[in-house]
Amino acid sequence: MPMPKDNLTDIRTFIVVAREGSFTKAAAKYGVSQSAVSYSVRMLEERLGLRLLARTTRSVSPTEAGQRLIDRLAPIFAKFDDELIAMTELRQQPAGTVRISSVEHASETILWPALRPVMEAFPDINIEINNDYRLIDIVAGRFDAGVRLGEQVAQDMIALRIGPDHSQITVASPAYIGRKGMPGLPHDLMDHDCVLLRLPTSGGLYPLTYAKGGEEVIVRPNARAIFNTVPMMLNSVLDGIGTTAFPDDIVAPLIAEGRLVQVLADWTPTRPGYHLYYPSRKQPSPAFSIVLDALRKHKAQALAPV
Repeated sequence: MPMPKDNLTDIRTFIVVAREGSFTKAAAKYGVSQSAVSYSVRMLEERLGLRLLARTTRSVSPTEAGQRLIDRLAPIFAKFDDELIAMTELRQQPAGTVRISSVEHASETILWPALRPVMEAFPDINIEINNDYRLIDIVAGRFDAGVRLGEQVAQDMIALRIGPDHSQITVASPAYIGRKGMPGLPHDLMDHDCVLLRLPTSGGLYPLTYAKGGEEVIVRPNARAIFNTVPMMLNSVLDGIGTTAFPDDIVAPLIAEGRLVQVLADWTPTRPGYHLYYPSRKQPSPAFSIVLDALRKHKAQALAPV
């Protein structure tokens, strides 16, 4: 017996609600009312005779039956969507939306400078950059690609290096150094006020890492201030609240201006450059291929001798 059309619509709606963890977010994504989304999921549950979502006042999550339905059918719907997107190859002008999960530093220094010209040259290509420090599943999140440091890229992904290695420089304001003194060793930070980044995946705090002569030291100091964005961390350090580490290109101009002072210079570690990564089994769309070419060109220009 063929599946009714309503089932297909309701299953897709259910998958989006489960993925977003919210009826409200799913409704916003579809541009419909929350009650319409709730009705669609409820009708699916009634037809199946199964509870697919566990609902509380604060969250929505799939039940065991709901998760089984997602595991079985979400890849099929994803394949349908990919085939429809691939139809844009029939158009003379590349078109479509390229979605990338990234982090602020890479987005501001690499992605946007490289992709802004793409948007000017190809008016039918749309770009979505989602800054998120979580190590998310880009396939489940329906992203075309992700950007993370080289050490964070999964082995089963195609990885394209898009940025050089960079130094992680610990800094503080002159006012803070005048008040608290200059730490001589990484572990001295245990007695200092530090500004740290909250990691959304684990809920923990991002540790401070140092290296010298082949020795690596990881410090987990107490935090005087905690943020989940780099700009807020930087503003806090500039205000003299505490000390922490940033990529060198963020703080080098501020050090040159005398607004920040480098701390623990002998222990400055080098971090692997940013990589764009995407599933090896995914056939790149014309729009995504143009994005890849733009990032390759941007990297070549950035690394070319002056």
